[in-house]
Amino acid sequence: MDEPRRRVYGSDHDDPHPYARSGRDYRELVGGPLDGLLLDVTGCSESELADGAALITEIGQFGPGGRALYGPRPTDSLKWDWEGDTP
Repeated sequence: MDEPRRRVYGSDHDDPHPYARSGRDYRELVGGPLDGLLLDVTGCSESELADGAALITEIGQFGPGGRALYGPRPTDSLKWDWEGDTP
């Protein structure tokens, strides 16, 4: 059975290719406003990945321009857990 296509953070609603592509590296966002999306981390260094990310979102606690904070899960670095929102 084929794995379902997963939408990538930052892809527009009218993007003809909003899903994960082979040959790219992704982290799954878990919890918070971006739950279930994939983050493309292709080309990021280990130290950049360890820092996590502050991702722009309109659907977080602070509305348009706010950011959702995600960081690597200690037991599974392929999953990044939501750590809260920031303006």
